[in-house]
Amino acid sequence: MRISSWLMLLCMSVPVMVSAQQSEDKFRQLEDLLPTPTSIRAASGAPGHAYWQQRADYVIRASLDEDKRSITGSETITYHNNSPDTLNYLWLQLDQNIFKPDSDANTTATYPSRDAWKNPNAMSFTAMHTLNEKEKFDGGFKIGTVKAANGQALKYVINRTMMRIDLPQSLKPGEKFTFSLDWKHNINDGMVLWARTGYEHFKEDKNDIFEIAHWYPRMAAYYDVYGWQHKQFLGSGEFTLEFGDFDVQITLPGDHVVSATGELSNPDAVLSAIQRERLAQARNASKPVLIVTQAEAEKAEKSRATSQKTWHFKAKNVRDFAWASSRKFIWDAQGYKTGNSNGLAMSFYPKEANPLWGQYSTQAVIHTIEQYNKYSLEYPYPVAQSVNGPQGGMEYPMIAFNGGRPTKDKKTGELTYSKQTKYSMISVIIHEVGHNYFPMIVNSDERQWTWMDEGLNSFLQTLAERAWEENYQDLFPSEPRGIVDYMRSKNQTPIMTNSESVLQFGNNAYAKPTAGLHILRETILGRELFDFAFKEYARRWKFKRPTPADFFRTMEDASGTDLDWFWRGWFYTTDPVDISVDGIVQYQVSSKDPEIEKAWRRAQKNEEPISLAAQRNKSLPARRIDTQPGLKDFYNEHDDFTVTNKDRNNYNDLMKSLDDEEKAMLKSGKYYYLVDFSNVGGLVMPLILEIELKSGKKVIERIPAEVWRYNSKKLTKLLVTDEPMVGLTQDPYLETADIDLNNNSWPRKITKSRLELFKMNQPTGNMMIDFNTPLKKDEKDEKKEKSVEK
Repeated sequence: MRISSWLMLLCMSVPVMVSAQQSEDKFRQLEDLLPTPTSIRAASGAPGHAYWQQRADYVIRASLDEDKRSITGSETITYHNNSPDTLNYLWLQLDQNIFKPDSDANTTATYPSRDAWKNPNAMSFTAMHTLNEKEKFDGGFKIGTVKAANGQALKYVINRTMMRIDLPQSLKPGEKFTFSLDWKHNINDGMVLWARTGYEHFKEDKNDIFEIAHWYPRMAAYYDVYGWQHKQFLGSGEFTLEFGDFDVQITLPGDHVVSATGELSNPDAVLSAIQRERLAQARNASKPVLIVTQAEAEKAEKSRATSQKTWHFKAKNVRDFAWASSRKFIWDAQGYKTGNSNGLAMSFYPKEANPLWGQYSTQAVIHTIEQYNKYSLEYPYPVAQSVNGPQGGMEYPMIAFNGGRPTKDKKTGELTYSKQTKYSMISVIIHEVGHNYFPMIVNSDERQWTWMDEGLNSFLQTLAERAWEENYQDLFPSEPRGIVDYMRSKNQTPIMTNSESVLQFGNNAYAKPTAGLHILRETILGRELFDFAFKEYARRWKFKRPTPADFFRTMEDASGTDLDWFWRGWFYTTDPVDISVDGIVQYQVSSKDPEIEKAWRRAQKNEEPISLAAQRNKSLPARRIDTQPGLKDFYNEHDDFTVTNKDRNNYNDLMKSLDDEEKAMLKSGKYYYLVDFSNVGGLVMPLILEIELKSGKKVIERIPAEVWRYNSKKLTKLLVTDEPMVGLTQDPYLETADIDLNNNSWPRKITKSRLELFKMNQPTGNMMIDFNTPLKKDEKDEKKEKSVEK
């Protein structure tokens, strides 16, 4: 179509305002969802001038009974009340109590429906083993004396996984209170009762690996947003704790090698001279140095020490303390540079983890620190450790428990590993070591918001994986297209759902936040703005406790971009992205030249399809005008597209009345396209348009999401090109997790797939056979397929 007036074109491109009933305002600000800024948490997303947080320092003395698989300990806690509030009691976390029968985790557990139990394969041996272990395991803390520094017994109440200590007198702002308690607990089988802690038993050499966490009563967090964070530990929502200094001594068999949060304070007492010498070499080495070799570890496996050693560790400004020990451990280490200081990366693993761990673990630790330093903050601690044991992946300050091992060939006994095993192991190490940054330093409330540590950390993990090698095999989706299946699902909860109420935990807390941050970085903000803002968030909240509002506000403040529409859609709803290209109309400005315009109209007429009746009428007998030539006149010799002198005169008169600028408009030759889009999914996103021109040239036009501000359901966009457009694709690089690509292109593209054929036995004799019933494959084909599989 053509229009002869610029005014008409401009009128058609003016957005139409719609009422609230017609279109929800996806761009309204988040004031109705975010807490009001205060002097503690500023409107910019930064800690306010009155920001405060509590502190807890620990002195712990503990011993491991290897035979009984139990821990006995005592601790002294100095609690600093830095809040403006007067406290009459303190809350502690007793997370080992999750193993008690009356824990909320046990009493609220649900199981598959009755229909699922009708399946004879409904219960695996592993699942039954777990049920049996739950029944017989005597878990949970057994609390002994609880007393103040002056020896006065303190009244306390245990509420399943929480413990309240009533103070003898109110703890006023600025004061501190020191108290101590004795306790013991059994250690769970970490291969059966998964709880982020436990032991792994090796039948061949009758040794264990202990990975010990949540092993001492820990101070619950008290902060301005929620007060005491004493939500019961149910298993999914993890932990939020207070920073402090730790002085920890662990007594255990003398042949155990120990990895722990902090630095070893008594190497002379627990390490041999050669081990200390190797450690010194490792600090300046260009590759990992073995502190305990595989041969030395295998020798230790075959004996049992009769003596004990006490390993002494100190850690400053950490929020937790974990450790691992075994006589099976091979130990390697390598120094690295972080900021203006030097650190030591170390790995601890059994022989069963080689050759994978010796080659990759410590390298992955150093790589993680290098990459996370680049995108967030400089690693502040002196050591970073990776331990292989029963936990598939779990993080604590300066130490991470990581899974992944080769598989022993049943015939040859050789240890081999698949590509997936290799990359999964490296990814788990990157992920868990990366948690040192989020939440071990940027101390978010994991029990409330899992995505604040898992999502942010998984996002950085994907950046680190990209820097490891090209075409890295991801553990989590590294691009938005990887979350599409989940976004299509009806079984979702918003990201901003409490940790214990989340459906599809991995997708909701890990993958969807990761995809959202990639969209922000690559499509909405661009790398420069995003990276600056993300680093600013990490810098602002280093060793502090941010909330979601602090993250949202900081990202907007530092990038200079209003992102409320994105937070609202991606984090607070389950709306998917599905933007449809509905229709396109082409316009050109009329040149007014009759020679050009009538030729154009003739060409349009010639392109019109000929009706069936008109096609048949061509075979009619001779028409009268053909048999009576005298009936023909001027109009028979010329059609509606013939240029007349009147047309030419009118054109000449018009051109005399126009100035040079107006004449140039008529001769511009531009093509104008009105493109209709609809937001089928409901989640607004930028338009990323790939425009394919007649010459074969392709142009990308990026239009901010604010294009939807007048109507979040439908819009019309004007595109201007120098030559005809032959194709248009929305989101050509799959940047936005659009769940339906079938409506993204004009003209529509054919969906391609494959149809697999196989042979069947043809039915013979029985003419009543139901052809809807699946038939068995030919036995020869089955044998062929089995041979191919082998």
